[in-house]
Amino acid sequence: MNGNVMTTVGMDFIQDFGIAVGLGLLMGLERERNPSARAGLRTFGLVGMLGTVAALLAEKTGTSWLLAAGLLMVGLMMVAAYLIHPDEKDPGTTSVVALLLCYCYGAMIWYGYQTLAVMLGISTTVLLYFKAELRKVSEKLTRKDIISILQFAVLSLVILPILPDTNMGPYDALSPRQVWWMVVLISGFSLAGYAALRFMGQQLGAPLLGIFGGLASSTATTLVFARHAVTSDSLVKLSLVVVLTANLVVLFRLGAYAAVLQPGLLQELLPILLGGLLFGSTYVLFAWRGLSSKEEIPLMEFSNPAEIRTAMTFGCIYAVVLVITAALSDYAGSSGLYIASLVSGLTDVDAIALSSMRLYGLEKLSSAETVNSITIAMLANLVFKLGIVIAVAGRRMAGPISAGFGTIALGSCVGWML
Repeated sequence: MNGNVMTTVGMDFIQDFGIAVGLGLLMGLERERNPSARAGLRTFGLVGMLGTVAALLAEKTGTSWLLAAGLLMVGLMMVAAYLIHPDEKDPGTTSVVALLLCYCYGAMIWYGYQTLAVMLGISTTVLLYFKAELRKVSEKLTRKDIISILQFAVLSLVILPILPDTNMGPYDALSPRQVWWMVVLISGFSLAGYAALRFMGQQLGAPLLGIFGGLASSTATTLVFARHAVTSDSLVKLSLVVVLTANLVVLFRLGAYAAVLQPGLLQELLPILLGGLLFGSTYVLFAWRGLSSKEEIPLMEFSNPAEIRTAMTFGCIYAVVLVITAALSDYAGSSGLYIASLVSGLTDVDAIALSSMRLYGLEKLSSAETVNSITIAMLANLVFKLGIVIAVAGRRMAGPISAGFGTIALGSCVGWML
């Protein structure tokens, strides 16, 4: 019996030290490629093992200062190496920090955080490896880009944590933190699309432009390319592909909202979204095949998606729609809810979809009512954007865009009936 216990303990030791050395070798593999680095494969592997040994001794002897002393010695060793052999191009700060992290990951492994240590170690290696690419991204950043990033950080990391998470207001439907969480969610999707367009460029094909434009703002993308279709007959097909793709992304966004906020609702909502995506993608594929590969894609300009004023505006709209939806549902039942979905969906499908999911989470709506509300809002939004295209582009796009939106709506309705 004691032999089996000792064997099990020994295997745990081997596993911990094996993970620590392996993680150190992985990080060291990247540093080995850097001629100016003072630490490579062997050094990182040994430091990973040292972190685990120091954690073991600190635990067994009850002297926690051993762990800190080991970290200090590793740091001093690397600083001394760079002082003895200085390199003007590389002061060595990155390698020093990486080696200290490797030591800490070794200690984490001993204390039972193997999975977290491995995840962090791989992430560290990725950051070390993509130095050139990250530098290029940094060089491309404009003042507007930095402001967008900082404003999103304020929205998500400063404002959100300090808001109270208590239900208040009519029907107890309003929670300041929950309302602002919706703002962060919408801003995050929009910022991702904006960043993709900004850093990957817009000359990357109509479907991809539609995807990123849909993430940033499907309504803005629809309006911009409807205007482009007016300027040239050759841009009609391209505008059609971009606009339809951007509006297919709305279905993806709705599915992502449900997956994040109400995963239990996703199973009932998925057939509707997949039906619209399947039918609509088929139509877009045939339209895309008819495009000329030499067609120049017009540039798009988007406003800062994380601007505080924009975030506040959406937060107010969402809160108002949430209260109105709850009131109409209370006074008029399903009919009132669907009227609110129809009216709100004409201009903003996000607000009513998120409001319905919130009320579902508060058990004020059934799953069927929530799915119906989201579907009605989505179809109403397609009608609204169809009106935008016809009003701006006229007959040039009226027929093709009607057929495209109709295909998306048909697919969603088929999934709805199923």
